[in-house]
Amino acid sequence: MDEIQLPSKNKPATRWLHGQLVEEIGLSICAHELATGTVVKTEEFEFQYKVSRSVVRETVRVLESMGLVSSTRRVGVLVLPPSNWNLFDPQIIRWRLASSARITQLRSLNELRSSIEPAAARLAAIRAPLVSTTELVALAQRMKIAAQNEDAELFLSLDVRFHQLILECSGNEMFSKLNSLVKEVLTGRTHYGLMPAHPKEEALQLHIDVANRIQKGAASAAHDSMVAIMELAMEEMDKVWASGLEAE
Repeated sequence: MDEIQLPSKNKPATRWLHGQLVEEIGLSICAHELATGTVVKTEEFEFQYKVSRSVVRETVRVLESMGLVSSTRRVGVLVLPPSNWNLFDPQIIRWRLASSARITQLRSLNELRSSIEPAAARLAAIRAPLVSTTELVALAQRMKIAAQNEDAELFLSLDVRFHQLILECSGNEMFSKLNSLVKEVLTGRTHYGLMPAHPKEEALQLHIDVANRIQKGAASAAHDSMVAIMELAMEEMDKVWASGLEAE
């Protein structure tokens, strides 16, 4: 049997903690550096990453819980196809965004958000308490100021909180569980340059509109404004992606 070449950063053994090994192998699987159907012996992981068997076993258990691998004592660790992966796991989302398939991943995630966030905005307009809607309005205003000041880091953190708060305010516990997903999408698309460097005035105003309409209890209007945000985000991402292709 040919020796399997495992991706490696050649880090010292003392720096390899369990979490780092999960990160390294998980990223390799999601980037298809470790292809579907690949079988790796526990001993190969131990040798390649210079870690103990207990660390490898715990790492494999975590990756199994994500649906990335299955483990059989006499066979080894089998890399499973994407159809088995828990695609809602925040780590898998982050790893896929770090791979060459990030555009496909972002499109899928944007389509998911487009189905859920407008509904969340509608419910928030009906259910959100005053203290939450007040925070939402303040966040939208602060986003505009951060954009004007070209403070990209602050803008991103406010944008993440804005969309997470709407999910929370929906009163739907299933929507609230998507908080981590939204954070990874917004962070990933910014990190990989898939959004304009400077937010459009139209997008900023739409966030203010959503916040104001939720606070006023205008459910249908809040829904429609969130739809517009989702559509604009997809348009902007497509333009940035298209310009990148033309430059290659």
